[in-house]
Amino acid sequence: MIIKKFQAKTESEAIEAAKKELGPNVVIMNVRNVKKKGLFSFLKPQMVEITVALEDDTDRAIQEKANVRNITEALGRVNSIVERAEKTDRPERSTREDNKERFDRTVTDDDDAMDTKSGVYERPSQKSNILEEKLDSLQNLIEGKLQPEKDNKDKDKDISKQAKENEKEEKEDDELTTFFNLLRSTLIDNEVNEEYATSIVEETRKATKPGTPFDVALAGIYQKMILKFAKPSTITPAEKGPKVVFFVGPTGVGKTTTIAKIASKFSVEQKKKIALLTSDTYRIAAAEQLKTYANILEVPFRIIYTIDEMEDALDDFRDFDYVFVDTAGHSHTNIEQKGIMGEFIHSVDSVVEKEVYLVVSSTTKYRDLKSIADAYSEITSYKIIFTKLDETTALGNLLNLKLYTDAPLSYVTCGQNVPDDIEEFNAQRTVKNLLGGKK
Repeated sequence: MIIKKFQAKTESEAIEAAKKELGPNVVIMNVRNVKKKGLFSFLKPQMVEITVALEDDTDRAIQEKANVRNITEALGRVNSIVERAEKTDRPERSTREDNKERFDRTVTDDDDAMDTKSGVYERPSQKSNILEEKLDSLQNLIEGKLQPEKDNKDKDKDISKQAKENEKEEKEDDELTTFFNLLRSTLIDNEVNEEYATSIVEETRKATKPGTPFDVALAGIYQKMILKFAKPSTITPAEKGPKVVFFVGPTGVGKTTTIAKIASKFSVEQKKKIALLTSDTYRIAAAEQLKTYANILEVPFRIIYTIDEMEDALDDFRDFDYVFVDTAGHSHTNIEQKGIMGEFIHSVDSVVEKEVYLVVSSTTKYRDLKSIADAYSEITSYKIIFTKLDETTALGNLLNLKLYTDAPLSYVTCGQNVPDDIEEFNAQRTVKNLLGGKK
């Protein structure tokens, strides 16, 4: 595992530098702003520092080379014994020299067999076995020449050494097991589903060698969790015409406020032409709230009662960039309202491009989140927006619902302020929180 920091003027430049040096498979572990130090540091621009991780496949090759060197040294010691034992019997070229020459050729061949691109042996286990076989062959040559007492002493030393090594490995394995159990408990305390927590920790534990430092093991599980979250998927423009974006979800999750935040981002910050529609005719207050936001943003607003009115609105706003549609919040068990919502959503399929976002609260119980997700999955595919992150200290539901639905996460909200309290989902920050770091 390679962990390295890069600094640049922007995050994208830092990422580009990391990929240029370490390759495209780097995983971003942390992003932060830093200031240059020095007497005139206040005059210097702020830098962006990223921390990246990359699995290093050369560790195994290094270990294999070390194994080869150890065996070579052992053979040298055995050969010296052979030379002394046969010195008086064979004045001509000795078996030891022949064996050493064959062994040198074997070691050279093994080195040549190394993959020049990756620096890793193609089949290290076979090479280790060949070397072990050659060592056994040389030992057999001198078996009858060595004193039994010396053999017994060497054997006792080997057994004692092996016992100490086994004891050390068992101790290191116990320490790592305790460490991984602690990580699993931390995930569960942060309301990660027990099944998911166990699976993630076990996957990482099986891939971790005994004696691995805790920080390296922690980096491994950190990287695995980030990969499970994947990159956020946010609203993108249509190739042609307006992009119609539906927001669905149960009542009381802050759906209307979330729409206002996103609309403000696109209208004020990105200068896009947007229109706001609502099909929520069950709650007058919700329509009035969205209308108020539309007036503040100075964008069109319309209440939609029928599919025909939806088609008329899309025709009127065909030159716009985005049309955001607020749908009625209702119980996910209400079959009739689900049917009506499905008709509205699919009425635009052949007319314009659309995206659907399921808005849910991070404070909702996981069991209820699964029921909500299942109900809306019967209507359409969707991306997920989590609200009310400021009202909970446990973010396990974000990982739970992601793994349960495999739907992309997009935005998260953490307050009522429009438009400030919304941002794209940040996997690095969330994983730090789940592993016991600060929120």
